[in-house]
Amino acid sequence: MEKYDLLVIGTGPAGQRAAIQGAKCGRRVACVEQREVVGGVCVNTGTIPSKTFREAVLNLSGYYTQALYGRGYRAKEKITMADLAFRVQHVVKTEIDVTMAQLARNNIDVLTGTASFIDKHSITVLNSRGITGYTADQIIIATGTKPAVSAKVPVNHRNIITSDDVIGLPEIPKTLIVVGGGVIGVEYTCMFAMLGVRVILVEKRGRLLEFADAEMVEALSYHLRDNRVTMRLNEEVSSVEELPDGTVVANLESRKKISGDVLLYAVGRQGNVEDLNLSSAGVTADARGRIPVDADYRTSTPNIYAVGDVIGFPSLASVSMEQGRLAAAHAFQIPAHSNPANYPYGIYTIPEISFIGKTEEQLTEEDVPYEVGVAFYREIARGQIRGDTTGRLKIIFHRETKELLGVHIIGEGASELLHIGQAVLILGGTVDYFVNTVFNYPTLAECYKAAAFNGLNKLAKL
Repeated sequence: MEKYDLLVIGTGPAGQRAAIQGAKCGRRVACVEQREVVGGVCVNTGTIPSKTFREAVLNLSGYYTQALYGRGYRAKEKITMADLAFRVQHVVKTEIDVTMAQLARNNIDVLTGTASFIDKHSITVLNSRGITGYTADQIIIATGTKPAVSAKVPVNHRNIITSDDVIGLPEIPKTLIVVGGGVIGVEYTCMFAMLGVRVILVEKRGRLLEFADAEMVEALSYHLRDNRVTMRLNEEVSSVEELPDGTVVANLESRKKISGDVLLYAVGRQGNVEDLNLSSAGVTADARGRIPVDADYRTSTPNIYAVGDVIGFPSLASVSMEQGRLAAAHAFQIPAHSNPANYPYGIYTIPEISFIGKTEEQLTEEDVPYEVGVAFYREIARGQIRGDTTGRLKIIFHRETKELLGVHIIGEGASELLHIGQAVLILGGTVDYFVNTVFNYPTLAECYKAAAFNGLNKLAKL
């Protein structure tokens, strides 16, 4: 068997960063990738395709200028799936090339095939050329996830689909049923609604995106309704059937029936662990394929680590990258630290949502005295120039110390704009920083100053 210091199973964001960190430590590293191309779910079917699809929708639909030229304005009158897929394919190919170049630059071997454990130090890799064995001192599992399926929803990859099938649709449907009000379901709901598709969103909980700030989610819900999205909250699908004419009917537990051209099932994800033969390595996974790990991302077997979506929440590419880096550092006793409480969240809805720190609901439950400052894009010159007059930025700070406790933004550019607040929050800054800082004009960053004044004015009145 060929021996490595580190074997990484998977080349998505977590696996890639784990492998590079191992190489930077001077170790001999190899990655195992089941696909013929690197990048994992993130590059090939998940984050990169969906976010590129979103950007194509925004550009071709004329979203950025509709506030100025009217809701009926279109940059391209008749948008097709081919138009959207063209941009997706271009970006995906580029990202694959970039990832491959980074691995090669760090002298990381890429082994193509399906990995399976023999024991805690050894794996086999199966591909069209046969089976080859490899051994390593340390192994990191970064196999990611795939869309979860349900016996109630017979996915056929034509008109009953998962998120992996969206880009492959032959045409834009006139009516779309989305089952699942999590991040993936809501993001695709926004994209197709922007294309003029009549979307019906079914979610068994009472609100969308339960982990996000309620005010931001309510603002997003308003936008969805404004784009003719029908939200069926507190509803659950009991069965799905395909009619002879090709339409799809979703039967709800409440005995309602919903008809559409296509149904997108987006309820959760399942860890890619079924081929790994984890038991031979003494590693376990739960019913959803998630692998339990400790604070250092070590599994129940000390020399085997797991990172990325396969370990569960928050399942963000940015966090997966950090987990991969940290796991490899811990594996080789390299000092490394990161605070999960300070990880930012970006949800690429339309408009996008981004946040860091505590929500008002969390602070209320913890009996923390806080105040809120809000700034609206429509009151900022850059908001008018960009044509985004519906966005808002909210800062939450301690009423006594003025320490920044959370930043929540909805609006275009939210995920970029958040990083200013992130730096202040992590460094323990106060709301006074925004008051005493001059921001470029006109920029959306001015929202921080306006929000700070808004919050401090409330304190002054008290």
